[in-house]
Order: sequence, then C-alpha cells, then structure tokens
Amino acid sequence: MLRERIEERWIHAFEQVFRLCKINAGDEVSILAESQSRQVNVHLSELALLRIGARPFHISVPTAAQTAPVPIRSTGATQAIQGLRSVLAALTTAPVIVDCTVEGMMHAPELPEILQSGSRVMVISNEHPDALERLIPTSELKEEVLAAGRVARKAAQMTVSSAAGTSLKVVMEGASTVGVWGYTDKPGTLAHWPGGLVVSFPRAGSVNGTLVLDAGDINLTFKRYLQSPITLTIEDDYVVEIAGDGTDVELMRRYLTAWNDPLAYATSHVGWGMNPHARYEALSMYDLTDFNGTEVRAYAGNFLFSMGANEFAGRYTEGHFDIPVRGCTITLEGPEIGKIDVVDEGRLMGFGA
Repeated sequence: MLRERIEERWIHAFEQVFRLCKINAGDEVSILAESQSRQVNVHLSELALLRIGARPFHISVPTAAQTAPVPIRSTGATQAIQGLRSVLAALTTAPVIVDCTVEGMMHAPELPEILQSGSRVMVISNEHPDALERLIPTSELKEEVLAAGRVARKAAQMTVSSAAGTSLKVVMEGASTVGVWGYTDKPGTLAHWPGGLVVSFPRAGSVNGTLVLDAGDINLTFKRYLQSPITLTIEDDYVVEIAGDGTDVELMRRYLTAWNDPLAYATSHVGWGMNPHARYEALSMYDLTDFNGTEVRAYAGNFLFSMGANEFAGRYTEGHFDIPVRGCTITLEGPEIGKIDVVDEGRLMGFGA
C-alpha cells in the first residue's frame, strides 16, 4: 500500500494543474471536501494554492448517511452537499472550486446552480496522488480532445463493433457531448483530473444492439478485470438481457437487481479514451483503496460504455457502471463529416477536423 504523506513532487503536480486552470495570486479558491475525502489530496490542494499565492479556504461537510441497498461507487454525483444553502452560498461566490469530494460534483444535483453563478469547478478525482502525478494534463491533450468533441457533435450516428461480437448503434443527433482534458480555465465550466476522454449522452431511445464485454475488460464499479465474457443486449437504451457464465455476470446481475430500479439498466453515456499516458494495466498496480479508476476510463482507444443516470434523457438513478471496453472500432457518420473511424480495433485515430 502506498503511503499518503505530503511529497514535494505532489505539491508541484497540483501547482501545475492549478496554473493550467489560470489560478493566480490573490484568487479566492474554495476547497470542497467531506469527512471521507482523501485528506492527502485536500492538503496538497491547499499547499499548492498557497505556493501560487492564492487565498484558499475550506468547506468540509460530513459524508452523507448511506441510503442505497448496495455500496455506491463511481457515480460522479456526490451527495455531500445535501442542498445546504449556506454551503451553496459559499460555493457560488467563489470563482474557483477545487472539488475533493469522494464521488465528485460532475453529476451532483447542485452543479447547475454552481456553474450558472460563474464558478468553475476543478474536480480532483479520488485517486492516490501517485496516479495524479503521472497524469498531469497538457495543452496538447486539450487540443486533441477539443477536435474529437467537434467531430462527435457533427455525427448523426456512432457504430461500435469488435471481434468479440459487439455490434452497437447509437443515434448521435441531439446528444450532449463533452470533452474533458484535465483542467478548466473558463467561468461556469467543470473538469476532472485525470482527464483525456470524450463522452456523449444520447437522447432517449438512441442506443440499440449488442455489447460484448470480453475477458480483460474492466467493470470499474467493481474495480475488476473481467475473467469471462458478458453479452449485453440493448434495446432503446435499456439492457434487456445479460448473458454469460461465472462470477462477473453474477456480480453484475446481483448489483443491478438490488437497485429495484429499471433506470439502472439504461445507457448513461458512450465515448472513448484519449489520454496516451493513462494505462489500462493501472488497476493491477494499486490497492483498491488507492484507486478510483479515472485513469482507466481515459486510456487511449477504449470504448467507454456507461449505465445509469443520463440527465439529458431525463433519467436519474444511483446505480452506475463505467466499463472501458478494449479492441473496438468506433465509427462516426454524418453529412458534415462523412464516415470516420475515431478508434480502429482499439487504436486511437485522427479525427479529420
């Protein structure tokens, strides 16, 4: 197990990211945390901000009581704020928020109000700083992600196929597409570190086909490499059949059943990883408590399929899976872009725009 102590090189890494966020001397910065936050990241944030000359202050709240029937993991929707108006008043008056909550604010119900105030949110993913240090974002990665996002927004359809048997079609018209490169420097925006991916939230009824999760693919909710294949049959966004044998399919079926919520079976988002420094094998290198999985979501060339909440389709649920799939070909088509393979059998390609 890695030690969680203050290392100078980690302060330097945090400082680099905050400078990319254009945080300057004298800027007021809120560090948002909860009682179960990874405290070393909270402390590193403070020290790095002070090194810049910014004026950080802490907002820390108790981690919310558990209400779900099973453990909640990797939702990107912290429940820490609990709609507390005093907390929101502080957050909406801070120009920058460094988010060190366990799940992060990306899908939190309070996020729209915070962004509408003009605050920008820098989510420090709940990773050990050893991983964060390796994955400092770059301006080059930003440009690549922006180009990929432009192509995805022009697409009318996404097709995903693989030698393992995946054959999936996604209607992209009307989808909300976001790119994350690891830092944010504009008011009213959010980013997370590590970054390096593009994801689209399709409209309701847009995803159909078969997705085969092969041995070696990863279920990040369970922090587990699959040992045997699982075949998901998807109709109008919803997984209607989960086929396979062994522990992996048993875990998936049991977890989904426990929610007693049809929305847990729905597609949340689809996309692909773009970070050349993120490593597929990272899960095998860390103790589970040291690993949140953001790196594996972003490794270059994976097809990232997610189940659960999709606010753009009007679906809200706490059940959530993020599943990076290897070896896929991802094809985007549309009148403006023609037909482009953005990923070819797991290899990240150019974008033609």
